[in-house]
Amino acid sequence: MPDPSLRLRKLRGLLADRHLDALIVSSLPNVRYLSGFTGSSAALLVDADHALLITDSRYAEQSAAEAPGFDIDVSPGVPALVAARSAGPRRVAFEAEAASYALWEQMRGAAEKSSAQLAPVRGLVESLRARKEPDEVALITRAVEITSAAFEEVLPMVVPGAVERDLALELELRMKRAGAEDVAFDLIVASGPRSALPHGRASEKRLSAGEFVVFDIGARYKGYHSDMTRTVFLGNPGSADSELYNTVLSAQLDGIAAAKSGVAAGDVDAASRRVIDAAGHGSRFGHGTGHGVGLAVHEAPRVGQRSEEVLEEGMTITVEPGIYVQGRGGVRIEDIVLVTREGCRVLTPTPKDRWILE
Repeated sequence: MPDPSLRLRKLRGLLADRHLDALIVSSLPNVRYLSGFTGSSAALLVDADHALLITDSRYAEQSAAEAPGFDIDVSPGVPALVAARSAGPRRVAFEAEAASYALWEQMRGAAEKSSAQLAPVRGLVESLRARKEPDEVALITRAVEITSAAFEEVLPMVVPGAVERDLALELELRMKRAGAEDVAFDLIVASGPRSALPHGRASEKRLSAGEFVVFDIGARYKGYHSDMTRTVFLGNPGSADSELYNTVLSAQLDGIAAAKSGVAAGDVDAASRRVIDAAGHGSRFGHGTGHGVGLAVHEAPRVGQRSEEVLEEGMTITVEPGIYVQGRGGVRIEDIVLVTREGCRVLTPTPKDRWILE
């Protein structure tokens, strides 16, 4: 992990801009991003001069090893509440999206004991995470490579009679053998009419000839995620099936071509959506065209119709348009791309033109 001092300096600048004295960080991906700590129970209290990591006795040794630049408080109880009790008489922000209503009530009570004034913030650390450093890009790239290699290994098993769930298990096994900590999410293997379900998790259904099979898969490597979708067809596709696939492929390529630093994320979505709309399938593309990927598999920026974010150099985003025909099947194609000044670099190496399995 890089020196956290630069990330903390940027965060402190954001706090000063908002006239906040400190921030309680309770989102575990944000804790990891700022400190390097990978345990399952932690919070940070960051102010202009100090950075405190709060965890419990299970992680006393691990926290000291992983976050050497932080003061460590090993305490029983919920770390965010310990942070609120320790905040002192000042204006302290907390991560609204990481706090349930029940936790917020407890934090408010704890803060009152230290005379702290709590203020909710959204997307503060996430805005820093959106633009990746070179070492982060390298980890994402490795996660992508693991995912792509596993797909190539399993592709010969994609035949009529194969079970969706068995294919998902084979993919998971190969990813972990290649060094993945875990899968990035519940793997999607959806065939036939089920391929029209954008989140059709692998089931006991057997594959049949003459149908689409959608694979939406990813690995987590050293905390960083990959996300890739490929759609294949078992047998000889008819003209309508070919039209669906080629429309989605054209939409995806146009979205990739639109992605570069300074471009609105919504314009990337629009570039893909125009192709699908022109082909008469606009009502069959209901989700956004993409999202950021990093320590979380879905993070900033959002690449959708209502997105107001602007792409910046160093962002890693997915481009994943799809068409879903209820009762028949669906097609989605997804790559991760690295945004650059000149355009973007596709990180996903798996071919998209080899989609017919005869």
